[in-house]
Amino acid sequence: MVSLAALRVRLAQGVPAGHSDDDTARRQWWAALATLQDDFLPSLQPLRGVWLASPLPALYEPELLEALQGWVWAPAQIAGDLSRTGPLLPGVSPAGRADAPGRTGPYERLVLEPADGTDPLLVLITPKLQLAMALEGPPQQRQLLLRFDPTTLSETLALVDQRLRTTAPEAALRLRQALQALGPLRSEESMALQFWPRLAERLAAMAPSLTLQPLVQDRVDGRSESSGELALLEALTHEVRTPLATIRTLIRSLLRRTDLPAVVRQRLEQIDGECSEQIDRFGLIFHAAELQRQPPSRQTLARTDLAQLLQGFEELWQRQLGRRGLKLQLEISAHLPPVLSDPSRLETMLGGLVDRFIRSLPSGSTVLIRLQPAGSRLKLQLRCTDASARDVSQSPSPDDGAAADVGPVLRWNPLTGSLQLSRQATQRLFHSLGGRFTERAGQGLTVFFPVAGLSSDTGGDVC
Repeated sequence: MVSLAALRVRLAQGVPAGHSDDDTARRQWWAALATLQDDFLPSLQPLRGVWLASPLPALYEPELLEALQGWVWAPAQIAGDLSRTGPLLPGVSPAGRADAPGRTGPYERLVLEPADGTDPLLVLITPKLQLAMALEGPPQQRQLLLRFDPTTLSETLALVDQRLRTTAPEAALRLRQALQALGPLRSEESMALQFWPRLAERLAAMAPSLTLQPLVQDRVDGRSESSGELALLEALTHEVRTPLATIRTLIRSLLRRTDLPAVVRQRLEQIDGECSEQIDRFGLIFHAAELQRQPPSRQTLARTDLAQLLQGFEELWQRQLGRRGLKLQLEISAHLPPVLSDPSRLETMLGGLVDRFIRSLPSGSTVLIRLQPAGSRLKLQLRCTDASARDVSQSPSPDDGAAADVGPVLRWNPLTGSLQLSRQATQRLFHSLGGRFTERAGQGLTVFFPVAGLSSDTGGDVC
């Protein structure tokens, strides 16, 4: 039987030995995955292809998992009972909710043998981009392997085929059929040439510089801000989101099992929910830092059914508030017109707005989310309807005086341990989505969105 360790050895042929420790090599691995998923795969439209990974799914973006056919060699303790058929993990909808029962899922599981080792491996084949990635090497000689050349990839796929013919003949047949269905493969040389520089740029932003040169100062909206601090904040949010996405993937693989005790399932669902909230929360922080580092630009907005978005989130928010001992009251006026916004980003921003609002509320409070017309705009308001509940946006308390902005993006209260987007960053985020955010004592949080007029069927622009 061909082991996955043999595949990694083949990928290392002709490559000088590494000189990194394991932490450094894994940081390179995560940066390479992010570069692949953020900078390259989204440009391959329509996206189609196959991928194989070990010992966990390397790809974690839901849209990519839906478009590509995949196989994962997973440890038995993670994959569960390997005698069962079906996918390793459930799919994930764009809003972060698990797919309905009975869904086939985006990829299949395969048996990871002891001789395979546990170093990560990814082979990706699309009509325009083919590559293989792996971590390899003994301690203090670890390295990231990235191969684009047709000879190495062809021999790697041959080894994969030998392995599957021995251990999973049906999977071998499905893989061969999937590869044949892709038709002629051509790898654009420009992609391979661009990958390493993009990876280097991402790695440079993932850690603070240890040089003696001062931080570069940028001017954004007339204020002096440190681009070095913002780059570090972007790197930290990426470092947090990536392992959380892996944890959530593992949790959802366990939730596929039917033999879990009720209390275990409840705890896993709570962990899944918390991971999703924090992934979205740090995603907003990342986007807020990006907006601060970029010059103002015009963004195309589209007609968006805000009422439908809120209704779609009601069940999710009910569970989120329930974990904190809070209740939700959703009031949406009838026959509301669409607004101008960016629906894909607005979903995450609405979740972040709710998280921002409820973070300071005591257990037992009721959160009112109301959407109603307000002239040429729609008014979205979040308020706490319990007179006894204290919300920092409604009535200041002695603790609030300890809170202070940490740079242009974050606000930190050391007494409560609360870290959230600053008011300035929140306003900037909503402005990029066509909204106007206000936060006043006694009035909770309010966002006004412009109504999409009849002449705006094709969308509009916002500065």
